[in-house]
Amino acid sequence: MNKARVPWKAVVGGSVGNLVEWYDWFVYSSFAVYFAASFFPEGNDTAKLLNTAAIFAVGFFMRPLGGWLLGRYADRKGRKAALTLTVTLMSASALLIAIAPTYESVGYFGVLVLVVARLLQGLSVGGEYAASATYLTEATPRGRRGFASSFQYVSMTAGQLVGLGLQIILQNTMTKEALNSYGWRIPFVVGALAAAVVFYLRRSLLETEAFDEEEREVKAADRGTIAQLLAHKKEALLVIALTMGGTVAYYTYTTYLTKYLSNSAGLPKETATLVSFFALLIFMCLQPLAGALSDRIGRRPLLVTFGIGSMIGTVPLMTALGGVTGFTGGLVLSLVGLIIVTGYTSINSVVKAELFPTHVRALGVALPYAISNALFGGTAEYVALWFKDSGIESGFFWYVSGCAAVSLIVYLTMRETRDVALSRTEQAAGDSVPTRV
Repeated sequence: MNKARVPWKAVVGGSVGNLVEWYDWFVYSSFAVYFAASFFPEGNDTAKLLNTAAIFAVGFFMRPLGGWLLGRYADRKGRKAALTLTVTLMSASALLIAIAPTYESVGYFGVLVLVVARLLQGLSVGGEYAASATYLTEATPRGRRGFASSFQYVSMTAGQLVGLGLQIILQNTMTKEALNSYGWRIPFVVGALAAAVVFYLRRSLLETEAFDEEEREVKAADRGTIAQLLAHKKEALLVIALTMGGTVAYYTYTTYLTKYLSNSAGLPKETATLVSFFALLIFMCLQPLAGALSDRIGRRPLLVTFGIGSMIGTVPLMTALGGVTGFTGGLVLSLVGLIIVTGYTSINSVVKAELFPTHVRALGVALPYAISNALFGGTAEYVALWFKDSGIESGFFWYVSGCAAVSLIVYLTMRETRDVALSRTEQAAGDSVPTRV
């Protein structure tokens, strides 16, 4: 089963666009420590970060709309068409942030520009996740889907690494004053330009066999509708619940980690950034290994391992991270957290895609996932900063553990999806395997 060939052109084509999408998405958070003062009046640093975190969360609340519109578009027009559209929207939003005016020049109008840009990003990413997940899953033979789809988080993490790498370069080549003044705009310009290259690459992708089958046999009006999604409401609720714990943990150990190490542990920003960079580099390399493992032993064992580890380990890990005094301690503890999170990140997209039939697969992945991300992932950083500002920072650690506990119940009771057939061709090749067409 695992000897099936991996379609590397499809994997690379789907992933490289995802890299740019998530580079733009995450670079907002990683550079927030530098541009927060540009858009808000004088105040304490935590208050400014709370404001920028709130705008970061706004993008997440646009994701359900993006999941609905672009998931529907992907089920009707194709995965390739949706992938091309999402990267175009992301390019426009990055350019808006790059040229946004500051508070000093136009008052709060700059904040309005930031909000509009984040709304566009949320719309784009809400559809990108599902289009990428369904494309990578459908374009890969059964038996290698876990491995191939893990490159979604490889590309997401690579996008964040590129952003952090650029931050490290700018930190070492520009003064702090220059970074705060105009240097933070550079990564957004880079993101907008890179998206143009990805647009060209994605236009050369082939459509998936599963979608081509469905396009020939099912009318467009019957694909990607809310009515069709409601016919699979159990699966939709599963996606919301299984995402809850994973998305909170993921954003805790990735986008929030640098701020936590800087604000709470007291590490210099440069050291905190280096910790995040090397931890994420190793985390990225773990994704295909865990994805391939799921092709052998199933998806549920990895999800259950994540659920138990996150529920039990978050409080002691985050407490210990808050007391680190140097690079090595921060790196080791961060890696422990990210290794636990790998049980979710490496396979969450393929599990969701395997739950739905082709005619509603993109929408089924997009909308429930976006809702869960809006409620839990997008607010994770804001909730963490709120607890800190209230003087009860440890309350956030228990919040993350509680979310993981809820998802663990789902992991323990859901069905295994590894051997589901996603197309009629796959079904014909193995009639004993349940089908999802």
